[in-house]
Amino acid sequence: MQLGEIGQIMVSVSDVDRAVAFYRDALGLRFLFQVPGRPMAFFDAGGIRLYLGVPEKEQFKAAATLYFRVPDIDAAHAELSARGVQFIEQPHLTHDDGTTALWLAFFTDSEGNYHSLMEERSSGAG
Repeated sequence: MQLGEIGQIMVSVSDVDRAVAFYRDALGLRFLFQVPGRPMAFFDAGGIRLYLGVPEKEQFKAAATLYFRVPDIDAAHAELSARGVQFIEQPHLTHDDGTTALWLAFFTDSEGNYHSLMEERSSGAG
């Protein structure tokens, strides 16, 4: 037996409607559906389903950090900042192994969860 690809990631939220507005309007993720009468909403994040929900049990309350791949971190940072996304830091080089340079820019969502933009560039490209 071998595990397959990740099919869904849950991010704990306290206000689903507020989180839906942030992930749909500020981040621009494709909204899939919200469960009527339940604090649950689902998005498509590049083929992985993102589940935003109020945990039913305390043991399911967890902080997931999502790293969103972008082709141009500086342009993505500028566009999301203009949409009201609050960044903790500017895009910056995190690691360079001589072949690939990893750039990150962390931000918070509407619920205070930390997430990041990420771009992998060829070393020496920026």
